Amino acid sequence: MRITVLGAGTMGSGIAHAAATAGHDVALRDAEEAYVEDGVASVDATLAEGVDRGKVTPAEREAALDRIAGTTDLAAAAAGADLVVEAVPEDLDLKRETLAEAEDHVAADAVLASNTSALSVTELASGLDRPERLLGLHFFNPVHLMGLVEVVVAERTDDATLATARAFVDSLGKATVEVRDSPGFASSRLGVALGVEAIRMYETGVAGVADIDAAMELGYNHPVGPLELTDVVGLDVRLDILEHLREELGERFRPPQALKRKVRAGKLGKKTGEGFYVWADGEAVRPVDEPADAGADDV
Repeated sequence: MRITVLGAGTMGSGIAHAAATAGHDVALRDAEEAYVEDGVASVDATLAEGVDRGKVTPAEREAALDRIAGTTDLAAAAAGADLVVEAVPEDLDLKRETLAEAEDHVAADAVLASNTSALSVTELASGLDRPERLLGLHFFNPVHLMGLVEVVVAERTDDATLATARAFVDSLGKATVEVRDSPGFASSRLGVALGVEAIRMYETGVAGVADIDAAMELGYNHPVGPLELTDVVGLDVRLDILEHLREELGERFRPPQALKRKVRAGKLGKKTGEGFYVWADGEAVRPVDEPADAGADDV
């Protein structure tokens, strides 16, 4: 398949990586050349890490990179695409505009998908001439490691669109969960419900960051705790989702003040170096409520 990914940020470059590694030809498009270059460089760096770990051969790395073409030209990126995956920031108007523009340049049988984690796919489809060919393909970060894609069926998504999307996800070696279009779908709604309660517990002094996360990691066998996961997702992303769900579903999704304060301060998690943890070189160094020298040997 020929895949077009619109948006070369963390999720867009991750989707491009997964598609190219699976043997698909990929056009990775963003509005500015610098963003495109950063996206391709991110794919290259992830593949290089795979080579270092023995998970990817040098030949596989080169082949995957050869399948990715970066561009700022939306018309050129969309031309000939079998599937267009929109992965621009979580802004309803921006996503609708991007999808509508892409629709003008694709074949009549091309499928359009949004990687939105919470916005209404039905509402995104309402701006299209053919809303039946749009659905949600919600990938998880980091895309190359996560084994799930949430398939969101909008009110007018047709069977052919759904079949193409399923075939694409199958080709990536990932599993699907299929959900009806509703606020937060299944994964985001459940994920932020756990995350927001963890933040409230931290905010009210129930337990520290490390202990809250350890309770879920060791007590419930979660691979990562809810506060560290919030850092990985991005505190700003979690806040946007909570505000959307509060508007749609009520006060149980009201964002905690601790989350708002951190976002206002630019402490957005892993991508800025600090959230509920301090981060360095992509790794959580320590919880923010733990002194920098905690655990050091006495001198």
